Amino acid sequence: MTRRLGRTDIHIEPLVLGTNVVGWTADEATSFAIFDALLAEGFTAIDTADSYSRWVPGNDSESEKIIGRWLKARGNRDKVHVFTKVGSDMGQGHRDLSAKWIVEEVEASLKRLQTDYIDLYQSHWPDPNTPQEETLRAHDSLIKAGKVRWIGTSNYDEALLTEALDTSKREGLARYETIQNEFNLYARDRFEGAVQDICVAEEISGIHYWGLAAGFLTGKYRTAEDAKKSPRGGGVVGKYLNARGLKILAALDEVAARTGAAVSEIALSWIVAQPGVAAPIASATSVEQLQGLIRGARLTLSAEDLKLLTDSGK
Repeated sequence: MTRRLGRTDIHIEPLVLGTNVVGWTADEATSFAIFDALLAEGFTAIDTADSYSRWVPGNDSESEKIIGRWLKARGNRDKVHVFTKVGSDMGQGHRDLSAKWIVEEVEASLKRLQTDYIDLYQSHWPDPNTPQEETLRAHDSLIKAGKVRWIGTSNYDEALLTEALDTSKREGLARYETIQNEFNLYARDRFEGAVQDICVAEEISGIHYWGLAAGFLTGKYRTAEDAKKSPRGGGVVGKYLNARGLKILAALDEVAARTGAAVSEIALSWIVAQPGVAAPIASATSVEQLQGLIRGARLTLSAEDLKLLTDSGK
């Protein structure tokens, strides 16, 4: 079941592999195995960013570099849809979507990825210091040069997305075909509502991150004691482990009992079923984890189960 991204000619299965863990909690050999397994299952989309995973001491854009080495080793560039992002602070001291930086940084990403084109190039974060027209003209120039096929955005609200689309239409520039915001059963306000309505009306595809809410929607964090067992658990306690979060877990448990699917698979399936969504983005640190993500992408929930889950998070 492939889905078209916006008005592009890119069709993908309803799961995009996130690679913020590549070169961090997934080493190169493990990452190669995960990428191989992804393609073997018929999934083709891999999402990264120039900044992944610079937060790890000693790392410098390791995710793009490892993906590039895998593409070269396998010789399979034509079978993979490569998504990456620009705009994070890469040492400039600020987020940067200036034309100068985009034109410079795309060359660095192409070199790291060992490719001569990027399928989807995304503005990673809003840059309040750069007019959107400047950013869009830079992206448009990359498309015309054949270095980028399509463009998308990330972390944009209704006002920014509307301004971007209006600017593209008025100036005859390439438009954003995708939006990548945080979206899951718990965190819904950055997509649900006005942004989602724009996506449906304008045929823009949501490809959303944190689909499993930092692991909370896998069901493994149900008490503060559970959270203490993981380095990521502290953030889970503060953000998700509350009455609303437990109500969502209860609904997931109910659907799991009825379907036999894992809680995490159900959480991803709910995202896939939402209007305006092409695919969730989710990362894996093992082939086994990847298989669970794929099962979630392929799972179809009943209207009754979808309503139960949606209502649980209200």
